[in-house]
Amino acid sequence: MSESLPMAGASAQVNAAGLSKNDYRGAPSTLCVGCGHNSIANQIVAVAYELNIVPENIVKFSGIGCSSKSPTYFLNRSFGFNGLHGRMPSLATGALFADVSLKGLGVSGDGDTASIGMGQFKHAMRRNLNMVYIVENNGVYGLTKGQFSATADVGLELKKQGKNLYHPIDICMEAMASRATFVARLFAGNAKQLKEVLKAAIAHRGIAVIDIISPCVTFNNQEGTYYSYTYGKEKEEPLHDVTFHFASDATQNTLTYVPQKEEIKLEADMVEGEIREVKLHDGSFITLKALEKHYDPTDRMNAIRTLEEAGDNGWLLTGILYANPEAPALPDLYRLTDSPLNRLTEKDLRPAPDTIAKLNAMMF
Repeated sequence: MSESLPMAGASAQVNAAGLSKNDYRGAPSTLCVGCGHNSIANQIVAVAYELNIVPENIVKFSGIGCSSKSPTYFLNRSFGFNGLHGRMPSLATGALFADVSLKGLGVSGDGDTASIGMGQFKHAMRRNLNMVYIVENNGVYGLTKGQFSATADVGLELKKQGKNLYHPIDICMEAMASRATFVARLFAGNAKQLKEVLKAAIAHRGIAVIDIISPCVTFNNQEGTYYSYTYGKEKEEPLHDVTFHFASDATQNTLTYVPQKEEIKLEADMVEGEIREVKLHDGSFITLKALEKHYDPTDRMNAIRTLEEAGDNGWLLTGILYANPEAPALPDLYRLTDSPLNRLTEKDLRPAPDTIAKLNAMMF
């Protein structure tokens, strides 16, 4: 890591890089109170601080959606690109190809990745970009009033959307099929596990895909779904319309009341192999299963079988599903120089005189 900049407050507790935790924070969150995305941002701050990372050595990428707003809320000193919907991997490829000294940190959503961005997501896997690719997965388009996303449960019914007819896309399965070299699934409410897996992902050389189930506190409130939060009971007569309009338009330009909910967190750490039901605000449950201690994350075919089994049983597996630290990352494939490409001088780029002489001799 490069030399750190002077810290703002001399009295603050600092890490080995000479930085306080405030040096890793971002702007105040504008997401809904209780949103799991905020927990993810908080853990990124904690991880970067504990790993003594200099923020300037991280470059952030995002697309469009509630999830893609998240990079604003952490690592304020890091440079970042907020791109078009689904196009975050292209930005990351260009930036990380040009400067291999940087570690990429991409934050996307289930819409940004599994719908419009699926093609770019798949190519990021096969190129093995040196970046952490986080998908904050809640099954809906939260920024545009809660339409079904590609990860929404089949049969899910929403008031303004009707019934979802399609089976959900499994982010981890897609990453495995595309030969990602690190694949994990987490629950935003399990802070300890989230922190430790983030550390492993940052240490990994290559693409590290983390599908984080991050329930939406405003939409996707159908009882029984994996991502459900319901603010009222079936026959409740609320005083306010429980709707939050994130963006104004010609017909609706209102900000109506959203009841505040406590963020769901696990009461105790999960142990290897444990299956645990987590109660959501509406009384429904999601089922989490922690991987067994003997589970081998380097066995790709076993990881795929494990994901299939989890899908058949309705489990949301948490932990590192697969990791291949031996696979060459993009810089290795192209034998890129350690120096950023835009800092190479003419002397660095110009072939040696004897090399030019050899090339000329081959022409005649």
